[in-house]
This record gives sequence, structure tokens and C-alpha cells, in this order.
Amino acid sequence: MKVYDHEDTIAAISTPAGEGGIGIIRISGPRSLSAALNLFKPKNIKSTYESHRLYLGELINPADKTVIDECLLTYMKSPNSFTKEDVVEIHCHGGTVVLQSVMEFLLRAGVRDASPGEFTKRAFLNGRIDLSQAEAVIDIIRAKTDRSLRVAQIQLKGGLKEALGTVRDHLVEALSLLEAYIDFPEEDIDPASFRSIDEAIEKALIIGNKLLITYEEGRIIREGIHVVIAGRPNVGKSSLLNTLLREKRAIVTSLPGTTRDIIEEVINIKGIPVNLIDTAGIRDTVDIIEEEGIRRTREKLEQADLVLYMVDEEGLHESDKDSLKVLKSDRKILVINKTDLLTSGEIDKIKTSTPGIISVSLSISNKEGIDTLKDVLYETLMHHSSDTSPDVIISRKRHKVALEEAEVFLQAARQGLVENSPYELISIDIKDALGKIGEVAGDTTPEHILNKIFSDFCIGK
Repeated sequence: MKVYDHEDTIAAISTPAGEGGIGIIRISGPRSLSAALNLFKPKNIKSTYESHRLYLGELINPADKTVIDECLLTYMKSPNSFTKEDVVEIHCHGGTVVLQSVMEFLLRAGVRDASPGEFTKRAFLNGRIDLSQAEAVIDIIRAKTDRSLRVAQIQLKGGLKEALGTVRDHLVEALSLLEAYIDFPEEDIDPASFRSIDEAIEKALIIGNKLLITYEEGRIIREGIHVVIAGRPNVGKSSLLNTLLREKRAIVTSLPGTTRDIIEEVINIKGIPVNLIDTAGIRDTVDIIEEEGIRRTREKLEQADLVLYMVDEEGLHESDKDSLKVLKSDRKILVINKTDLLTSGEIDKIKTSTPGIISVSLSISNKEGIDTLKDVLYETLMHHSSDTSPDVIISRKRHKVALEEAEVFLQAARQGLVENSPYELISIDIKDALGKIGEVAGDTTPEHILNKIFSDFCIGK
């Protein structure tokens, strides 16, 4: 990976490629204003440019002084900017030629192209935000639902940072008490200090555990889930997809084997981004194309977070029972369709034939049971309602791993207190836990992990 000097002045187009009403070029670094003024001619000439004000003017080709575009320029003086460096933004018309021309002139003036996420990385390195807040920036950009957006906004405002800070404070308190006795090894920890150290570690563990139990829900809210609709041909899989999407996305006919390829669409169910996957009906066939569709169906079933396995008024065939056996019990919901053709007793008989499997009855043709299916799907995946979900959650694997490792160290420290282990060893465990907390916040995160995190960002952010 190419190593850049963070003292450089960088620039990037910060708006999406293509035509648009406005295109924005962002510049950050010590030469931001001078590089921009090499191109910018204000309508009203000023001797100085004030921070956080917009100036109307024209972009001029430095070589022949021809006008490129009319634009607005804003200057944000260090440290009162996103990166805590001098930042300039040029707002011009959003055409590819205009934006690329401006970038070309900036590069000739000694500014370099920003790497992906470099503006946010500079904000992190300059202490404006911690690493959890930096990750929230990309989560806001990629949010798929209002709920995932709200979770990311809380993290950007410092919700997770504050929780981690409280954990850190408790551990520093425990460590300071312990190290007072390390300096005087001839003295044993008195009962009051012992309790204070143990209580401080326990408080840190409680906060850490509260964060850990939010991970699975947080991951689902941020990333979404893959829900596969499976079953025999003609049980209503494509009809269910169309009903949930509220549009005719999949072709529906009375002919078995109509769906031969995978159809995927995303919907929002109570704030969860759900990637719905309609699949080919599972059956024995000699049709090569349909057989390939069934093979892909089986692949999707293995990868699914949840399977909606559909049957109809015929109940469960032997092939259905075989398919259900290979699916994990916590990853499937039996969907009984065409219940308008069944009696309540017949529905109950189908349900009792699959003990331990959550089931939902519906009639797609009569538009009955769809809301119930959405409720059951949500409740199967989430422990909290959208109204009672914790404000601060973790949604990334690295957060979970770091907190779990911190917990191991802290449990070892508490055990060391009980067993009267050498104070130095207990101190090491607490310091190791602090290091893991620091990884989440970015205080002690290895450079290669930082590079990976910021490489996932888009150019210009």
C-alpha cells in the first residue's frame, strides 16, 4: 500500500459521478486556500477570506484565463473544520468535464488526489473523532433504512465513544488503586481498596456486556439480512415476493418451474434491511436450466440468515420434510399458504407435523397474514422492538472481538484478586483490557487495520 504524507494538501470530487445540479470538490491541507485561489476569481475582490463564508466567483483556467464555470467557494480555517485542517470546498455545476478540469488544475498546482476515506482518516488522526465515529460516517452513507441511519448517527455523535470512555474510567480507577500497592509491595491490599478495585472492574464488565449483547441486532440493522423464500414449485414463492415488494417483480404462472433463476430485492421490515431472495422450486427435474436453478437455490439456502419455507394446501411432502431437516431450527419459518382452501383443523395438522418450527398461516390471494409474517420474521431475529432498542449498540465484528477479549482479561484480573496473585500480573490484565478498549476507539489499533477500515470509504469522504 502506498504511504502518503499527511502533511500533503489533498483534493477529491465529493459528489457522485455523472451529471448533477451541483458538483463539490473538497480540498484539505495547509495549501488548500492558496491552491483554490489559483483558480478562483471572486465577484467582489477581498483582501482576506473569512472562515465559514461563501464567496461567489468564477473558476479560471490559469493558463489562458478563460472561464471554466461560475461557482461558490467556502473556506474553513483550521481547526474548525471536519479534518481540523484548512479546508476549501468549491461548489460548481455537476458536470464531469467541469469537475475533472478543476481537479486537473489543482493537481498541477501541487495538490494530490485523496485516497479513499482520507478526509475522515485525517479527522481521526487529528483527534476530531475517534475510530468508532469514523466508522459511523461510512455507515451513514450506506444506511439502508431510517433505523440503520439513526443508529449510525448516535455513534457519530459519540454514543459508543462515551460508553467506552466510561469503561476506560473505571479501569483507570482500578489500575491507579492497584499500582499504589505495587509501589509498596510490603503492604497487602486493605479490604476497602480490594472492594473498590473489584467493583470498578465489575462496572466495566457490566457496560461491556451490555454492548456485547447488542452485536447481533446491531449487525442486522447495519448490514441487513438475507431471507430466502424456498419450497416446492407453485406453492406461492414468487407471489409472496411480489406481495412483500408491493410490485410484480417475479413472473407468476400456474406452470411449475416458472422461476428458474434467483431474484433478489431489498425491503424494509421495521427498520431492518431485508434482502428477499426468490428461488426455483425444489423438485426432481430433467430440465438442465431448471436443474441449475435448483442447484443455486440450495446454495442460497446454505448462505441464508433466515429461510421462509413455503407449503400450500397439500401440506408437507416427503421432499419438504427432507429440505426442512437440513436447515437449522433457528433459521427457518414454515409459511403455510393458501389457507383459504383449508380448515383450521387442517392447518393445525400441518403445524403439528413440524414440531419445534415456527409457522405462519397466510393466504396471499386474499392478502391475509402478511403483516403477521412480517411480525414473526422480525421477532425471530430481534430481541428488542424498534421502540425499545438500546440507543448505543455495536454492529461491527471487530468491536465484538475486542470487547470479548477485554472481558477475558478483566475476568482474569478479578480471579487474580480472589487468589491473591501478584499485583503486577493483575495490573497487566487490566492494561491488556484497556488496550482492547483502545482498539475499538482507535487508540491502539494497528496501522493495517486502520488502512483496511478507511479503504472501504468512498473517494472524497
